[in-house]
Amino acid sequence: MTRTLVSPLALQSQRGRIIYWTILTITVVGFTGAFVFPLYWMITGALKSPDELAQIPPSFFPQSFDFGVYAEAWNQLQLGVFLKNTVLYAGGAWLFTLAVDVSAAYALSKLRPMFGKVVLGLMLATLMIPPMVLLLPTYLVAKDLPILHLDLLNTPWAIWLPAAANGFFVFLLKRFFDSIPKELLEAAEIDGASPMRILWSIVLPVSRPILGVVSILSVVTVWKDFVWPLLVLPETDKMSISVGIASLSAQMPQNVLIASLVIASLPTILVFFVFQRSIMAGLTAGSLKG
Repeated sequence: MTRTLVSPLALQSQRGRIIYWTILTITVVGFTGAFVFPLYWMITGALKSPDELAQIPPSFFPQSFDFGVYAEAWNQLQLGVFLKNTVLYAGGAWLFTLAVDVSAAYALSKLRPMFGKVVLGLMLATLMIPPMVLLLPTYLVAKDLPILHLDLLNTPWAIWLPAAANGFFVFLLKRFFDSIPKELLEAAEIDGASPMRILWSIVLPVSRPILGVVSILSVVTVWKDFVWPLLVLPETDKMSISVGIASLSAQMPQNVLIASLVIASLPTILVFFVFQRSIMAGLTAGSLKG
């Protein structure tokens, strides 16, 4: 018999159903408001005048809806340039992430190299290190790339290469690859398929859910990053959108600044709403073997 916090007998009574649905509604509405309200405040804040933004207590609704502030933010803060740069950085990071992490996860899951578990453990151990601790050594590597002795600062490579090495993505991909039936791969080996052919023709097509999750997370991570692009991309025409907005924020009215933040947030919000089903499917797809 399954034991729950509220017994089925209590839920069958009218009083029990009223209490249950009241608590459930309050909880859902409360958590939804906690997450959605900052987004609403940002969108409506852009439509307010600077004087209205500064008034105390603040107004919940703007007195007028002037959508021209978004065009003003686009032109004054050079959002077109910053968006183009960010798309370039995020797109390149996505390609390198898939190339490096998929190869590593496939090798650890299906090729099973010597000391594979040790390598995976070391990758996961990097997740325990605070990102701020790695800033200085990573910056020094980008400043003078070992062996090649190249300066990657103010180039997309300073964003692409660090983004490609991600232990969490390798772990997610490996867990999914482990759930692929080995009989399917053995049949391909009998037909003479090489490991690379198996990866390209069998593993990748059935791994679309987890590939979608890794793709979305890698793009969003680069899109919202601030500290690392601030260090390695100091030139104005090379800045990402988060760094570019911050560098010009002191010269802009507050409502124009908030409008620029809304524009910068729209791509990632749209990506989430379009691919939210893929995110949940990919995160749970490798949790069970069968």
